[in-house]
Amino acid sequence: MSFYSYKNQGNERCPGRIGFDACKKIIEKVCIQVNKVYDACLQQETLNDVRITVKDISGDWRDFTPPFTFIGCRSTSVKGKLVGTQIVRLPDRPNFARIQTKVEIPVEVIFEDAKGKRGIGNSFIVVPKDVILFVPDESVIPFQLESVVNAMCVSGKWVPGDGLRFDVDVCITIILKIVAKVDLLVPSFGFCEIPPCEEFAENVCDEFFRLPLFPPQLEDVCDNTRPSNPRLYSQGEQQDE
Repeated sequence: MSFYSYKNQGNERCPGRIGFDACKKIIEKVCIQVNKVYDACLQQETLNDVRITVKDISGDWRDFTPPFTFIGCRSTSVKGKLVGTQIVRLPDRPNFARIQTKVEIPVEVIFEDAKGKRGIGNSFIVVPKDVILFVPDESVIPFQLESVVNAMCVSGKWVPGDGLRFDVDVCITIILKIVAKVDLLVPSFGFCEIPPCEEFAENVCDEFFRLPLFPPQLEDVCDNTRPSNPRLYSQGEQQDE
């Protein structure tokens, strides 16, 4: 089963929501190594008529017949490549800096030729960014700029000429983060208890096994021994005063 399987409910050594009483069960302070995010920002936008060149096409390029029809494209990785990054600290804003960079988002492109043959290739979308973020002072452990990306094309058209090119309209999400690998002191409940995997085949009888052994009686279904609604009784039966 997983951490969140119904079979694992109530296990205090697994992840889940906690209340105030659970804080009393913290047993130690532990030092863990993590990528601490010092600052981050998110930008979502729609870019129109972005020209992409498709490379690494599956199959022999000479087997495809123009004209080509754009089918779609989407990002193949959540990690973007940062090119030409410049970080310039702002004199009038201590601890902040202007960050200029180009984010390359790798995408997989799907298209069809004139005969209906489908092809797949790779490309990338370049998005320039010029933002302001908190940037910590220099230290022994250096900070770095990272990006989390996602892209999905909503439409596109073939551009005749050398190579396989399309002009696409694409929805872009980019998160820029200032991170550093640090040793962080955090409260701990101890080691996680890893439950056994829940086999899919076991689900076949689970609903059946959860049924009660005997049919429930009226007193088990209602909150009170005698419900207030007289319609729940057979005709002629009256409620006790």
